[in-house]
Amino acid sequence: MIPLKLTIRGLYSYKEEQTIDFEKLTAAGMFGIFGAVGSGKSSILEAILLALYGSTERLSDRGEKNSMVNLQSNHLLISFEFRAGKNNSQHFLARYSVKRNAKNFDEIKPAEHTFYIKEEGEITPIQQNAEAIIGMKKEHFKQTVIIPQGKFREFIDLTPGPRAEMMKELFGLERFDLSAKTGSLLKTVKNELIRLETQLEGLGDTSEEVLKEKAQIRKDLLATVKNAEESLEKASLKLQSLEALKKKHSQLLNFKSQWEQLQTRETEIEDKKKELKAFIQANSHLRPIWNQIKDWKLELEKATTGAVNCNRFKEAYTDDIRKLELQEGELREKAEKRPERESKIRDLKMVLEIQVIEKRLIEAQNKVASLQPRLNEDLEKQKALEKQLSSLDQELDNSRSQATSTQLAKLTGDIKDWNTFTENKSTLEHALDQIKTDIETIKAKEEKISVTTPDKFNDLESWADWENNNLKAIATAKEQLIENKALQAHVKNLKEGEPCPLCGSVHHPIPLSTDETEEQVTAFNKQLDDSRKTLEKIQQLSRQLYDQNIQRTNQTKLFTDKEQELKTLNFQFSTLKNSLVDESVNTLDDLKLKRKNLTDQIEKEESIRNTARQYRTQLEQLRLQIESGQQQLRVEEQKTIAQKSTLKAKEDEVSDKNFSSGYMQSSTETIRKTINTVLKDIEDTANLLDGKQKVLKEKRNDAATNLANLENFKKDKEEAGLKLEGLTKEFNELKIKLGQTDQELLEKLFNSNLDEDKFDREIRDYEKECSIVKSHLAALEAEEGITNFDQSHFDSLKEETDFKKTELESVRKKKINLDRDISDLQEKLETKKGLTKVLDAMENRATNLKELEQLFKGSGFVKYVSSIYLKELCNTANKRFTQLTKNSLRLEIDANNTFWVIDYLNEGKKRLLKTLSGGQTFQASLCLALALAEKVKSLNQADQSFFFLDEGFGALDKKSLRIVFETLKALRHENRIVGIISHVEELQQEIEVFANIVLDPEKGSQVLYSF
Repeated sequence: MIPLKLTIRGLYSYKEEQTIDFEKLTAAGMFGIFGAVGSGKSSILEAILLALYGSTERLSDRGEKNSMVNLQSNHLLISFEFRAGKNNSQHFLARYSVKRNAKNFDEIKPAEHTFYIKEEGEITPIQQNAEAIIGMKKEHFKQTVIIPQGKFREFIDLTPGPRAEMMKELFGLERFDLSAKTGSLLKTVKNELIRLETQLEGLGDTSEEVLKEKAQIRKDLLATVKNAEESLEKASLKLQSLEALKKKHSQLLNFKSQWEQLQTRETEIEDKKKELKAFIQANSHLRPIWNQIKDWKLELEKATTGAVNCNRFKEAYTDDIRKLELQEGELREKAEKRPERESKIRDLKMVLEIQVIEKRLIEAQNKVASLQPRLNEDLEKQKALEKQLSSLDQELDNSRSQATSTQLAKLTGDIKDWNTFTENKSTLEHALDQIKTDIETIKAKEEKISVTTPDKFNDLESWADWENNNLKAIATAKEQLIENKALQAHVKNLKEGEPCPLCGSVHHPIPLSTDETEEQVTAFNKQLDDSRKTLEKIQQLSRQLYDQNIQRTNQTKLFTDKEQELKTLNFQFSTLKNSLVDESVNTLDDLKLKRKNLTDQIEKEESIRNTARQYRTQLEQLRLQIESGQQQLRVEEQKTIAQKSTLKAKEDEVSDKNFSSGYMQSSTETIRKTINTVLKDIEDTANLLDGKQKVLKEKRNDAATNLANLENFKKDKEEAGLKLEGLTKEFNELKIKLGQTDQELLEKLFNSNLDEDKFDREIRDYEKECSIVKSHLAALEAEEGITNFDQSHFDSLKEETDFKKTELESVRKKKINLDRDISDLQEKLETKKGLTKVLDAMENRATNLKELEQLFKGSGFVKYVSSIYLKELCNTANKRFTQLTKNSLRLEIDANNTFWVIDYLNEGKKRLLKTLSGGQTFQASLCLALALAEKVKSLNQADQSFFFLDEGFGALDKKSLRIVFETLKALRHENRIVGIISHVEELQQEIEVFANIVLDPEKGSQVLYSF
């Protein structure tokens, strides 16, 4: 994860929106975030955690979000842009926002926490959270990437169990937790074993012997089947010959039966022949004339009816035309008066216009009467304002002075400088007194430390040198004593006259004493412990003395700086007083009084100017108002003249003044209603006249058409009578000729639905069938053996054949069943062999899985892999830790995942990591954290990684701080970015690129940059 930009507003001391541009900071490889205690440095890390994981280290996890929001803000907003994913190739945006309840200041509304991805300039919301994007939980993120205050040594303080769990989650070691998978596989194998054993039990006592017995039985059955087939074939041939005779005998009987049935239908067919002949004569010769007679009867009836109707309509049309001609005459007479009526309508419209003009004339005269008094009043006001303005200008000329705003600004600046000099002088004098007191206190502490030095030593350094030499001498003596102790094993084997195994001497006058050696070793150990304790005490006193010397030097330098600052201040104060002597100003009160007099004079003149300015504004407004009134008066007078002229012209345009005078006093509504009524009547009269004329024309046309139709119907009636008479005569003559004189029978034939083709086909089919049956009977009766066929002999032979067929089928079924049994038996034998082979393999697999289950039980394999990762972590951390400790300490982890330290200053003995001093613990924590971050970088396949540190530098001495800083600087060559949060001044001097956090009383935390 590489940070790009962080925007904070409303978090803790960040009142206003502040943006930290990480792209410029991280470009240097190492950067710092500095500031005084409480300025808001650590809040930057908390903002990142809040944007990513929705909680901070201090409050949010406990639900106290109201304390997290700035007390002068109602809204908290954090926007964090960063790169993550494989090789940090993806650009993400995390946004976190909360608001206070408008009605309850202490209540915080639910947070809005969203993530976005930036691709090709487009921002798209995503459902993934920080854990999925970065690949780390919040706890691991705080131990490997961003380490807040109080969390730096958390990885060391973890117990072995949680530490292994962290390695498992951080590096995905759950893939090595194979216990559940192994158990599942073992369960599957056991179920498979049960299934295989069940299948084998179901196969029973299947064997090769049973298969051989079945094969012999099959061989015997094959011979039986062959004999049965030969016997059946002979019987079947005889039966086939008899079946052919039986079939022809049955055909003979069927044809005789058919002939008898045909003979019974002979009379019916003869009747149908006669009926068909009569039907053909009636429909082919008589029916066409009969149809013509019917058609002409209809024409005669139609012409007769039409003539009757036309005579009746002729009288009705005559009455209608007479009535329409009377109505049309009345409407034409009324329509001829239209011009006269339209002239009166024009006069009424002119009356309406005259009424409107008279109303406008009255309005114009009223406006003229009302405008004149108002205009006279405005002119009087104008004269009064001009007089007052002249008086104010005279007063301003009389009281004008030399006071300017520049003089007032100078006096105000002098007062401010006087107050500042006074306050700063008091502050500096108080600070000098405090510094003197601090220096005396430091000297007293140094004296107290010096008193603890023994009299025989000049200082702590000489005392430490003596103790180091003494420690080395005791250690050398102890080593010599240990060598002697090793020689004591040979003392009891020494005999006078026999050579020593070490030196070869045959004389042993003074052998080593065993008891004395043990006592001396114990004494040396006690001396070594005392000497080490003394050295630790000297080192502690040296550090204290060093710290006091640094503080005394700093305080002395600070005293000199403050003293010089006070001198400069006194000089500037004297310069200010001397510049004011010529103006009779000796005290601050004199200066304030002079500024007050000048202020009063300027304010008085400004008041007069404001009043004059107001009068001029009023005068200008009044002048514009008078001009507007005069213009409006002229316009209204012109309107009055114009309306009078228009009124006279309109009165002259009225044609019938007597008629119009009666409507002059009528209302507009009454006149308009009269006009609309007359207009509507004129329009209705025209429409009615047009309609009547059209109807009259249509009636006259209809009457003429009716007369023409009457003549046509008379002609049609005469023609139909002549045609009908001729056709009737022709029809009667043809009936006699064809012998069809029965009129009733003819009409039945005409109306009959007889199907001529069907009757003809039925007669021909009958004659054809008679011919076929007769020929078949003759042929069958001529063949030998058909007429005297023996049915009983045929039935006996058929029963014999059926019996042999049944017997053969029975034998064949036995063979088929036996073949199936043999096939099943062969299949079962193959299955049994395969199942036995699979069962053996499954039993071996079950044995192996049981052994693996024991190995993986209780996450044993995960713990083993985790311990390997921790050992690699220790090896990576030791590359820096041994350098920081000058090869005196080395980290190690045991089988229980507990951290130990190998102390080379104490014969390479092991002790717990927790026994290190604060500074050494910081060094170990730093090295482990860097190693852990390096592993995470490798896991994420990133070319570049990021590490943020907010702790520990205050616990280091100057030399250790230098070593740690060089170590951190070296990380830049490993393409790793390091961010440091601290208030230590030495670091601020070493790091070139940094952001400085300043707490402003009004604006809150402000971010400044070194670039």
